[in-house]
Amino acid sequence: MAQGRDATPSFAWPLRLRPTLGLALNAVLLVACLGAALAVIATSHHTRGQYAELQQLEREHQQLQTEWSQLLLEESAWSSPSRIERLASDRLEMRLPDIDEVEVIRP
Repeated sequence: MAQGRDATPSFAWPLRLRPTLGLALNAVLLVACLGAALAVIATSHHTRGQYAELQQLEREHQQLQTEWSQLLLEESAWSSPSRIERLASDRLEMRLPDIDEVEVIRP
């Protein structure tokens, strides 16, 4: 039943190999390549997540800038001197004094 020099089945060929320095070096290099590939995958995933967050923050920044500009326009409209003078005369019944109603107080 023996064919060739060995009677062991062909599926047992890895068991016949003796550990050598070259085999150990190949195993170490294989593990290092797999580790580097996993690190590249993890870094790419992390980078994509960070980029998505950056885009979201930039959109939020743009919205806040728009809102800030609108608030500045609203503030300038509410604090215009003509509006203040009109409100003072309408609501508080204030008016500019006549020249003979002004008194100068000297120290």
